[in-house]
Order: sequence, then C-alpha cells, then structure tokens
Amino acid sequence: MRLNGEIRSRDVPVGTVRDGRLAQCNEALLPLYLQRTKDVEGWLRGRAIDAHRTNSRLLKKALRIAGADDLEAVLRVHAATITDTYWFCPEGEGLAYADVRFRENQFAALALKGDPDSFNKPYSHTPELTNIGSYEKCWLQRDGQWWMVKQGSDLERFSEMFICQLGQALGFLMAEYLSEDGTVCSPDFTDGATVNYEAADGIVGDDEGYCRNFDTFYALSPALARQYLEIIYMDTLCFNMDRHTKNYGVLRDVDSGEILSMAPNFDNNIALFSRGVPDLARENDKLIELWGELLEQDERALELAQALPVPTREMIEGCAARCAECGAQGIPVGTDELCAYILNGSGQMQAQIEALSMDDQAGGPVLRM
Repeated sequence: MRLNGEIRSRDVPVGTVRDGRLAQCNEALLPLYLQRTKDVEGWLRGRAIDAHRTNSRLLKKALRIAGADDLEAVLRVHAATITDTYWFCPEGEGLAYADVRFRENQFAALALKGDPDSFNKPYSHTPELTNIGSYEKCWLQRDGQWWMVKQGSDLERFSEMFICQLGQALGFLMAEYLSEDGTVCSPDFTDGATVNYEAADGIVGDDEGYCRNFDTFYALSPALARQYLEIIYMDTLCFNMDRHTKNYGVLRDVDSGEILSMAPNFDNNIALFSRGVPDLARENDKLIELWGELLEQDERALELAQALPVPTREMIEGCAARCAECGAQGIPVGTDELCAYILNGSGQMQAQIEALSMDDQAGGPVLRM
C-alpha cells in the first residue's frame, strides 16, 4: 500500500508522508514513536486492534473488512483514537479533524461481548478499530464522556480495583476503576484527548528494563522518573508481572508537544492473585529482585525510593473494603492473605532500601548507570 498524505494533530499537520516515508515533519509535535523511529507504517500498525481477540475478528467481519490487515483496518478510521489527537489524512481527501474524531460507538457491545444484535448493524465510524490490547474491551460513551470497559474474572477485576485504591491511598497518580456486570470500567484519563497519551514504546521501544526506563525518564525530567518509579513500586508491591511498554506512558500538551507527566497507572488486572495464590512469604520473588537491582545500580532511584510511602495493614484493609463500595462483589481472597502478601513484599523492599542506603553512606557499591 502506497501511503501519501499528512499525519495531523487535530487540524495541524505534523508530518508529511510520501510513499510511506516521513518526508518532512514538525519534530516538536510529532508522535514520540515517529520522533524515535520515523517508521510511519510501524506507527500505524501499532494503533490497530489486536487481531487475536475473538471479538475483533467478529468486528472486522461485521464491518466487512475481515480480510484487511492491521494497516488497512486502522486506515478505515484514519488512524484516529480516543486518547490522542493524531490521525492520518490521505492525500486528496478534504477532511478535517471534526470528520474523523469519534462521537459514538455502535459496535461497543460486539467488541466487548460478541453481541449478535450489533453484528447486523451497518458500517459506522468506530473507535474499536484502534482499541489496542489483548482483553475483550470496548469504548462506551456515557453522558458525553468515554469510558474503557474491559472483561475480566473476579480476581482480575479485584486486582484492577484494589491496586487503584491502594495507589491512591499512597498518593500516586492512578486511573479510576469501577466494577460493573462482570467488567471493570475506567473513564478516559485524557478527557477526550485534551492531552495526548503516548505509550512508553514511543520513547524506549520494547525495552522494559527498569534501569533503561528510569535513566531515560530521568533525562527527560526527574519528576517523570519519580512517577515511573512509583509505577514499578506498585508493580512490585502487588506483583504485576505484565508491565510492558504499551501499558504505561506519558501525557503531552496537544499544542506544544511538551511532556506533562507520566500517564496515570493503569492495566493492573494481571497482578496479585489473578493467576492463583502464590507464596505469601514471597521468597525468590523476581519482581522484588529486579526492584533491588535498580536501586543498587542507580543512586538517583535509591534516593527517590527512600521517600516512597509504605503501606500499612489498616490501609490495605480499607482499600479492600472500598472496592466493595465501587461495585466489586466482595473480596475474592482472604483479607489476611492479601495483607500478608503485600506487607511481606513491602518489608523486603524496605530492607533493600535500608541496606543499600547504608552502603551508599559508607561509600559502597551503588552506581549511576
């Protein structure tokens, strides 16, 4: 497919595309992935719905694009998404942002549940073609606001909601979650793309390594590095082994391109006990080991870690109780087990911080990478 046209932010051209290549661009406003790679096709494919999801195949069939690959599918909606202002305007098409931004979603039920009634609807402009991720999900509009709705088991939904509550109790920036009819629901944290969300792969590629990420974010801003540290602190406390460079990222100013902050912490469904009850003592815990390695290798991370808040049993019990108030159907694990798991992890992390701080004061082995 020969791509010719413009990548735009709202109605501002930020990159000209000739034969699939970025010919010229406004570097300050260009998507971060394109700043790093200049790979237009890779950027477009990265915005496409996951073809392995069962309901994505039903959706494509209903939209009469069953044979389309990721590139063709994403271009059906001009690569527009809910959470940023970027889109692709083909050469010769007199389109404006108002023509391509999403105002409704007739295929939400099909994308979420495989709803047969939705299958028979005529083609319409749907954000589901650029709704990435491996879980069955949809964008649903309520009172003029977009909400992400995602399927999950009782344990997965509890994990998402509890980690939201615990992170907020610790003072961290967290995406909001409610539980409803076997799903978790989260309001669009860009508030209709008033800011642009961009995943971390735009900055670090596929490298999930803590040291590389921390160093890269610190070079952009120490405040960003602190917020990144808070994310992996929560991941370690609650054993989120599924953090990858598509489910954390940054918020950017639409008009200037400035990076404002890390995005709120989201996508914590594969954590805690969602894959079974692990060893409560958390011996040989790989995430705690990786956390310790970061602090050992970067004195800046260690300094920031010393100021991180520490969860208490009372805090954990309160967060679990509030999950029920937000729509969860009770705690699917025992409160004692939940407290033991998190507090044992926290105790080991604090011991690492104390030991490395003593080494640092004594002129020990802490290094800056």
